[in-house]
Order: sequence, then structure tokens, then C-alpha cells
Amino acid sequence: MSVARNTVRNARTRIVILGAAGRDFHNFNVAYRGRADCEVVAFTGTQIPGIAGRRYPAELAGPLYPKGIAIVEESGLEALLRDTRADQAVFAYSDVPHTEVMHIASRVLASGADFILLGAQSTMLKSARPVIAVSAVRTGCGKSQVARWIVRRASARGLRVAAIRHPMPYGDLARQAMQRFATRADLDAADCTIEEREEYEPHIEAGGVVFAGVDYAGILAAAEAETDLIVWDGGNNDFPFLHSDLHIVLADALRPGHESTHHPGEAVLHMADVMLIAKSDSSTPERVSQLAAALRALNPNAAILRGGSPITLDDEAGLRGMPVAVVEDGPTTTHGSMASGAGLAVALRAGAKVIDPRPYAAAEIRKVYDHYPHLGPVLPATGYSAAQVDALTETLDNMPIEAVISGTPIDLGALLHPKAPVLRARYEFEDMDSPGLGARIDALLDTLKRDEL
Repeated sequence: MSVARNTVRNARTRIVILGAAGRDFHNFNVAYRGRADCEVVAFTGTQIPGIAGRRYPAELAGPLYPKGIAIVEESGLEALLRDTRADQAVFAYSDVPHTEVMHIASRVLASGADFILLGAQSTMLKSARPVIAVSAVRTGCGKSQVARWIVRRASARGLRVAAIRHPMPYGDLARQAMQRFATRADLDAADCTIEEREEYEPHIEAGGVVFAGVDYAGILAAAEAETDLIVWDGGNNDFPFLHSDLHIVLADALRPGHESTHHPGEAVLHMADVMLIAKSDSSTPERVSQLAAALRALNPNAAILRGGSPITLDDEAGLRGMPVAVVEDGPTTTHGSMASGAGLAVALRAGAKVIDPRPYAAAEIRKVYDHYPHLGPVLPATGYSAAQVDALTETLDNMPIEAVISGTPIDLGALLHPKAPVLRARYEFEDMDSPGLGARIDALLDTLKRDEL
């Protein structure tokens, strides 16, 4: 019965975009906004708590949508497709197992709608400036470390460089249309979540400028006005929003086999100019070789290089036997599927006694553990809302600990103010080959003469 309803198409193609407050909005902006032959009747929301129940605002949606566009929970997909008489469902979020993508596709097809994936040529913007893009096959490979390293390297050559970050608009979408972050005060003024701070703050600490938001045509124009070179700092395992002069794609030496299991990470890998085996210093030569062979089979034309991510920790020597809590980067350990991260690794290296947070978790944090049962004895820095931020502090203060080891890339102590002192685990990219990634970057910059930038 549901299939029959769509045998006669609507005058305007009616579209539902399935997303997670990022790629979905971008796809609408570049592929559908202003098109009289299409009507986006709804967005769905998943992965990120609290994004459903809002509207994509009329200020961003354009004159064809004077009331904006509803954002609803993906869980009610079949009813949404039926009630809106949708002709197409456009899948527009990332780091999803291939099988899950096809399960969703099956639900869409059974409803009578077409299942659509928009590719690079339909969604990438062309910049007037050179672009180096950094992507990955999974969340948590270390993209931002590499992006910051490239920014510093290019800046040292006298170039004006800025990062454009994959979107994370979890608040007031109209207010977040175009954002520029150069100081911590900018983060405070924008009411950034912990997840946003984890991406923006390290760039600021390194002396860089980050552009992000919702409407990437405007974001790109703003970045071009003050830069010679743009570095795309990707999110999850999505492909860039910008055409690039050099596309670097990371695969994780600690997760061999994941290079071909998740969407759109495998597609991103096929796009790569350089495939970078990240965290090679923390893996074994055998696993690195295994991963290199898999990468070569998937993309025989791209260069394969190795990179490290050495970890340092404040006051590591005094931690032996000390009871500690470990806080890890949120997205890496939640939808990135890693049981732990740099924080636990360095805590064990220091000989600390790691306390499992679960028995002490506040209600909001217990929900996170219930949703992500793969998590190890760590506390994911989940802070999409004020309630979650408060729950992080409450959980830490409940724990019988003498210190907190923070594996997030932000100054967590300044944000949460727990009773126990916070020690930061820091990790930066290290070029492990000679010639390595640095030589590739330098060669590109040499071809982009200063008077041509």
C-alpha cells in the first residue's frame, strides 16, 4: 500500500533529508535551496542529542520556506515519509556502518520513496584559494592534529592560513550561520558545546583561526577574504565540502579493517591523494603493514605515509598508584566506537589506578553508557547540553579519585572545575617518514607561488 501512494509523483519532488545537524544542512544549501522543482519537507535528526524538535530557520532556508523546515527524530522515519508524501529520502550523515546505511535504505524503499546519496560533485564548493583537505575513514583518527600541523607549517612560510571546520551547529542555527573563532572569548560568546570546543579550541591554542557554521558559501567567502591558504578540517569520516588541491585521508593503525566498513569513510579513501596511517607509533609493524596492504588494494594511486601521535601528560611521574578518572574525547569514544583513547593509554603508562566511572555516573552520563555499551573504564566528554556538562562534573566529584586525566584536546579543568585536579594528556601529529607528509605539503606550497595565492 505504501508503495502505491508514490506511483504518481508530486508536482514538486518532495524530499526528506536524513541528517545529524551538519552534512544535511549543507546538502540542502547547495543542492536544494532555491529550487522551484523540489521541496524539502523535513530533516531528520540522529546521533546528536537534542537536535530534533527544532526548525531549520527561514533566514537560512530561503524565500521558498517562509516557515522554515521541521527537524524530527529519525526513529519515526516511515510515518514521516508517509505523512509528508515524500518522493525521496537523502541520506546525509557520517560514520555509519555500511550495513546500517542499507537497513535505512530498505526502510525508505519499502515506503515507496527513492533512497539518495549525494556525491562530491553535487556538494563541493570551489574556492578561490588553494585548499588542503584532511579527512578520515573513521571518527577519532586524528584529523585535527594533522590539520593544525599543516596550518603551522604553512604559517611558518609566511602564508595567511585558516582552518574551515566541518559543521557542528548544535544551537541557534540562524546565529551560527557563519562563525569565526580566534580566541576562547569567541567560544564563550557562541555558547559552544564541549564537542565544538574539542574541535575549535586546539586551533586557537596553536594561534590559528577557525571558520565554521551552517552556510558554507558564506563561510568560505569570509575565510577567503583573510587567507592565502585554506585547510579543511573534516568531521567524522565525511568527505570535504570544498574541492581540494591536496586531499589527505587518515586511517587508524589501531583499527585496521575499519577502512572499508563505514560510510562514507570508504568513499573518502577512494578520493585520497595521500593515505596517512595515523597512530603508527602506537601500533605494531605487523598491523601497520596489514593496514597499508588494505589501503593499497582500495586506492592503488594514492601515496601511503605514516604518522605518529605521541602523548605527553602533565606531572606523569607522580601518578603511579594514584586513583584517577580518565576523561576521553567524546565523539571518538561514542559514535567513533573506540572503547578508550589517549587518556587511558597514558594513565596506564604512568601506572595510575584507573577508577571505572560507571558506579558513580550521574543520570545523564548513565544514559551515555547505556547507549554506548562498548565504552571502557573512561568518562566520555559528552557535553551537548548544560545538563550533560553538569553531569560530567557531578560524576567526577562522586568518584574516589585524586586526579583527573583529561584525554580531550581542550582545557577541561577550566570548563568543568571538578574537585580533583585535572592533568592534560596532549597529543600532536608527528611525521614518521622521510620524505613524509611534510615534503608533500612543502612541494604543494612551492607550486603555489606567493603572488598566485
